Amino acid sequence: MTTNPSAELLANLLTATGQATAVREEVRVWSMSGVERVALPDGSTAIFKYARKPFDCEDQALRLAHTFGVPVPQIHASAAMDGWLGMLMEDLGPSSRAADDLDGVIAAVILHGTRRAPSLPVLDEEGLRTLPTRALGHLDRLRKADRWQDADDIENALDRIAQAAEARSAGATLEPFGWVHSEFHPTSLYIGERGWRLLDFARAFTGPGLLDLASWHGTIDPPHPVRLRVFLEQYVNAGGTPDALASRGGLTAENWALGWHRMWAVEWFMEQAVHWINDPATDPAYTKAVRRHLTDVLHLLEI
Repeated sequence: MTTNPSAELLANLLTATGQATAVREEVRVWSMSGVERVALPDGSTAIFKYARKPFDCEDQALRLAHTFGVPVPQIHASAAMDGWLGMLMEDLGPSSRAADDLDGVIAAVILHGTRRAPSLPVLDEEGLRTLPTRALGHLDRLRKADRWQDADDIENALDRIAQAAEARSAGATLEPFGWVHSEFHPTSLYIGERGWRLLDFARAFTGPGLLDLASWHGTIDPPHPVRLRVFLEQYVNAGGTPDALASRGGLTAENWALGWHRMWAVEWFMEQAVHWINDPATDPAYTKAVRRHLTDVLHLLEI
């Protein structure tokens, strides 16, 4: 793993913004990224965020979102080094309350109504259809490394999904199709005294906005189609496109969204396992999550 160059990144950012030094305080740090609050000599504070691939393009997404009118934190400066990104951003301060469902639908309506950004990766019907195939490719690489040897059930589930994917992916480009935040959870929506800001754009792409709506309530609890249907109706009532309620791929909007969001998560978990994390010690946790999500995918997509 590349050595974390956060100290050098921060030094470069301070130089770029005319600051001499800063006192660092960790807010949230993990193996692939970190968020810190830095105290500057003039008495002000800023947020220093750093991340390694594949999270190293967030500054571009945030600047695009800001240009297009989405409420996001302001970036003071950004710098890249050895596959790592560093950003110095405005410090929004403590939130005034947690985001609720109404906050979520309002933010989603704004984001999904923003004009498309040509530079973002695209996940359309073809992209959805390739998710199970890509996951099978990750599984093959894991097995060649003598990992995931007891995963025949995972392979079988992915094969079944791949065979049904063409039919079930239909309708991916129905509106809302455009900006997808991809980490759209209450914790990514800051609510403060001066309004709200949407955070964490590291994996933003162009695709079905229903994937954002399906992700809002998280993936720890079992998927809840009725709850998502209510959320979709709130989204439409708040100004979102009525097509958000339209059936697609022979399924209800809520089952389609939850099923494909879980399949998207499975492919991402498996890519992490083989490429970004690449630590056999994490395999039991990853295989458990993948099995749970695949069971949900088969049920939700009626495969």
